[in-house]
Amino acid sequence: MKLIYIGAGFVGACSAAVSAASGHQVLVYNRGEDKVKKLNSGDRDTIESCLFEKGLGDLLVNNKERINFTADYAEVGIFLDDCDAVFMCLPTPEIGETGESDLSFYFDAAGKLAEAMKKRNNGEQTKHIVIVNKSTVPIDMVDKTQEIMEKIGVKNFGVASNPEFLVEGKAIENSLKPDRVVVGAWKEEDFSVMRKIYQRFYDSPTVQYIEANPKEAAAGKLLANFYLFNKLAICFDVIGRTCESFADLRFENLRKILISDPRIGTWGLYDSVYAGGSCFIKDARSLSHQLQTAGQEAILVNETYLANRRQLEVFIGRAEKDAGFDWTGKKVALLGLAFKRDTNDIRNSPSLDIVNFLSQKQVKEIRMYDPAAMENFKNEFPESEVLKYFKNGEETIENADVIIIASDWPQFRGLADILLDNFKIKPLIMDGRRIFQHRYEDMQKAGFNVIAVGSPFVKNVI
Repeated sequence: MKLIYIGAGFVGACSAAVSAASGHQVLVYNRGEDKVKKLNSGDRDTIESCLFEKGLGDLLVNNKERINFTADYAEVGIFLDDCDAVFMCLPTPEIGETGESDLSFYFDAAGKLAEAMKKRNNGEQTKHIVIVNKSTVPIDMVDKTQEIMEKIGVKNFGVASNPEFLVEGKAIENSLKPDRVVVGAWKEEDFSVMRKIYQRFYDSPTVQYIEANPKEAAAGKLLANFYLFNKLAICFDVIGRTCESFADLRFENLRKILISDPRIGTWGLYDSVYAGGSCFIKDARSLSHQLQTAGQEAILVNETYLANRRQLEVFIGRAEKDAGFDWTGKKVALLGLAFKRDTNDIRNSPSLDIVNFLSQKQVKEIRMYDPAAMENFKNEFPESEVLKYFKNGEETIENADVIIIASDWPQFRGLADILLDNFKIKPLIMDGRRIFQHRYEDMQKAGFNVIAVGSPFVKNVI
């Protein structure tokens, strides 16, 4: 099959790479020429410098004969003559904190695509093309896409919904071996095209290939993300808060008790400072907006969002409340700038709010490190007299008055031994990921005060 992807962000680039690995001929359009050049480089390190996702670089290098990135829309026009499907992979960010999706990127791309599609096959439009909404969009987006195409005079096309359920850090792995593929369409002709695109999964005995109408597919994505977000919020705001409130409760032991019930399951039962990233917060807010626009209440959806915000605020506030810590003039080590491990994505990273909070508290120095996300973070917070970036965790924590762990990179775990073995000064430890949970008791005995999500205040015994 011949496929076009509009947008080379996380969704577009990863999905396109997997399609190329499936044997399809793929063209990816993206406006940024520098990014296009890097993704076309054929060099894994260069690719990962702009989009860090495990396995993506190798997949693009190994399938470079079947995939091409371009910033020249004329190439899209030529490719459309015998193209089978166009995947729309555009950002749909939230407008302020209204829950409403900013669809300007989508509408701009759809209008441009419509003009090009109208001219295909010398204006005869003989080739049937399926336009596929890949990114998370409002439930009724299929109607709006149809209207855009028809208004400009596009013929012989269909509109489908094929939401992605990718997990950042495991997107390539999950795309090559998905648990499900969801396709929504109105017409059998469009379903037929999508089955050919996903033939390897349609025929697989281990993959659930689910067909629905396009509005059901779009709603399924929003509801799945909300359900997962809600599980995290329950862990933070109920399970974790219970463990913080009563002595002699160890979060890890309570987790074992809970997950031993198959009805509860294992996913989401990890206490953390915040659930960030590009999907959960935005999609929950979008679902709330759409429900309220339809005349329904969205109390539980809104409370899930608020519980997540509360988790971060409570955690940061514990420094003053539990430890009597005064931030003024202090040196703060901030470990982890991406919203989680194995990605350079800083969207809704807790560290964004943490740095803003620290800046208001007039700290002397914010010392920062992340294995992958520092360049992206520098775009938001350039290096200065106060904001400083370091090349590893050990350098970052030197001479710090407080250490905040905001991302769950596994290499941070070993810093506990360095602190116990080499540090005469005892900084306040604020563990937002329970990375050091295996050494809390040792830290307490060695003279450290520890604030951790899912634990009461661990006061030193010296």
